[in-house]
Amino acid sequence: MFERFNRGARATVKGAVAEAERVGAGSVTEEHLFLALLDQKGDRASFAVASLGLLRRRASLEASFAEARRRGGLTKAETDALAGIGIDVGAIVDRVEGAHGEGALAADRSSRRWWSGHRAFTPGAKSILEKSLRIALGRGDRFIGQEHLLLALTATPGTVADTLAEHGVTHTAVHHALYGPEADGEGHAEAG
Repeated sequence: MFERFNRGARATVKGAVAEAERVGAGSVTEEHLFLALLDQKGDRASFAVASLGLLRRRASLEASFAEARRRGGLTKAETDALAGIGIDVGAIVDRVEGAHGEGALAADRSSRRWWSGHRAFTPGAKSILEKSLRIALGRGDRFIGQEHLLLALTATPGTVADTLAEHGVTHTAVHHALYGPEADGEGHAEAG
């Protein structure tokens, strides 16, 4: 599938690996893909990222990702849903960290990279790459670009989409930033 990625999308994927290496993660996650996307310049996705104000909110986004990792990957929506039935995730995290140390639930337990020499992509990250292909094909595009990765990140439930939504950036907002409001309906077949 990598041969279908254009130069910018390849740079994003390579940047995600570098981001995982920078933070010492054993595998490449959706977060790493998103953060690498923020670092890219000069294409439609970088324009959308800038127009949505994501560059100036990077620190806030990274803090939200860190908090989600601390909760064992649970999104804020999942945490709120559990609170609705009387489960206090914060209290659970505090007890686990009290017994096992700070960040115990956030630990990256993947050790495959130590044996293979590279960082594997998590199932979630692979899902984003596959979804970006479906989005590109659904739009009639021959190659996967950074805009398809950005759309896939916002259309796929999980920590990145949830965190972006908390910051006011939804799949629809990204679609509008990329293609304009007049493009509604176009390319939404794979949004759900």
